[in-house]
Amino acid sequence: MLPSENRLRRREDFATAVRRGRRAGRPFLVVHLRSGATDPHAPGESAPPTRAGFVVSKAVGGAVVRNQVKRRLRHLVRARLAELPPGSLVVVRALPGAGDADHTQLARDLDAALQRLLGGGTR
Repeated sequence: MLPSENRLRRREDFATAVRRGRRAGRPFLVVHLRSGATDPHAPGESAPPTRAGFVVSKAVGGAVVRNQVKRRLRHLVRARLAELPPGSLVVVRALPGAGDADHTQLARDLDAALQRLLGGGTR
């Protein structure tokens, strides 16, 4: 499970990541990344944590399939939080084929999208 301080919850945060961040699309998912965004709601002077949110629509499948995809994506993102800049906002949107994809395929797509967004990949 993703720790509480690393979850995107507010609509405004999702909108900020999607509208003002960079986007990388893959066959099973689209990743939106807003690097180094400061959180105006975080108290103190410390660097805000990286936060992630997930969008899995009904096009992916029924409720059971959607929840399974969300669980897989949460697990994958949690393992990659350290690679992302502090204060980043990440939104992972599952595409319709994600319901049929296995864990390895989702991991491959997530890694490729993050590598591209962090400057390590080419178009």
